[in-house]
This record gives sequence, structure tokens and C-alpha cells, in this order.
Amino acid sequence: MNVRLYIWQRATAALMAPLVLGHIVLIFYATRQGLTAADILSRTRGSIVWAAYYGLFVAAVSIHAGIGVRNILVEWSPLTDRRAGQLAVAFGIVLAALGLRAVAAAVLS
Repeated sequence: MNVRLYIWQRATAALMAPLVLGHIVLIFYATRQGLTAADILSRTRGSIVWAAYYGLFVAAVSIHAGIGVRNILVEWSPLTDRRAGQLAVAFGIVLAALGLRAVAAAVLS
């Protein structure tokens, strides 16, 4: 792995750590309060803060996972570095699209 990808993967990991912790805290809070999906969606609807929080989360995960998939493909498959990179970028784009669709559904619904 080159240095640039190494730094990007470590930076996204550092960014994801507090986001994951916040997400888990929110899950515990929602389950303890007995909130339904409708209750949660009514609280997130129209919120720029939630859109930014989960949008940042999706971006970090997509980049981090794409780099990880690239590394696995380079080390474990007969693919060239270039082809592995192309597939990893495609994977990251799919993750980002699915994640941003979920964010939009939670905030814009």
C-alpha cells in the first residue's frame, strides 16, 4: 500500500471511531427509551445536523472500506494494482450511494 492510501485509511479510521461510538450511544438511548422507527424518523426529519453527522460517517466508511478492499484484492487475488484500484473505487462509490440514500431517507422523509 502506498503512503497516501495508508494515511487516508488511518485518517478515516480516526474519524470513524467517535462517530461509531456516538452511533452506538444513540442506539442504546433509542432502545432504552422504547422509541419506534417512526419516533426516530420524526426526530431526524429535516435535521441538517443529523444529515451532516451521518453524511460524514458514510463518506468516511466508503473511503476506508474502499481502501481496505483494494488492499485485500492486491494481496489475495491475481488482479493488477490498477484493476484492484478500479474495483475498490467502484465498491466505495456503491457504498457511498447506498449510505447517502439511507441518510436522505432518514432526514428527508
